[in-house]
Amino acid sequence: MSSRERILGRVRRALADVRDEDTPVERAYLREHGQRSVTETVDLLAENLADYRALVHRCTQDELAATIGRLVAEHGAKTVLVPPGPDARWLANADAEPIPDRPESTPHELNRVHSVVTGCAVAIAETGTIVLDGGPDQGRRRITLVPDHHICVVRVPDQVVSSVPQALERLDPTRPLTWISGPSATSDIELERVEGVHGPRTLEVVLVSGGH
Repeated sequence: MSSRERILGRVRRALADVRDEDTPVERAYLREHGQRSVTETVDLLAENLADYRALVHRCTQDELAATIGRLVAEHGAKTVLVPPGPDARWLANADAEPIPDRPESTPHELNRVHSVVTGCAVAIAETGTIVLDGGPDQGRRRITLVPDHHICVVRVPDQVVSSVPQALERLDPTRPLTWISGPSATSDIELERVEGVHGPRTLEVVLVSGGH
């Protein structure tokens, strides 16, 4: 028996119990890892966001404007870009010039914006991921990629899910989805971490409870 015949024989034996390729393959993936209460799920989201170096803040709906105003002030922002959807009261306490999300804005104009404030589509606890889908409270993808400081508001618990499969059930795949796990960062060949290369250098997530 030649080497070729021996190899082909091994391949045939290895494939002997493989079902026909037209037979559907069942993949019993877990929809979430473990069972958590709503509070535990939100706590896990906060923990994983912080692990990715996002800055996490918690407040009530009544405290949201003051919280955003404080974060804008602490960053020293003089201009804040906002999409058309968020409640105008979000920026009631922000001492900065509001910049509208305009289709004709150039990358250079966006680069001069100090901060951007948006909502989100969903937040995933197990991965510490925020997903944007270009909704009215999120605006175009580029407004969260060019400015250096992104404040993202997450409604708790309505917009928080445990796992990626649960998030996918809520998302429309035809929309422009942006998946964010912490501030933009990359590492060179010497593993030197550099932040702000592909998006905001600073990501602040506000977990707001008590209404919409």
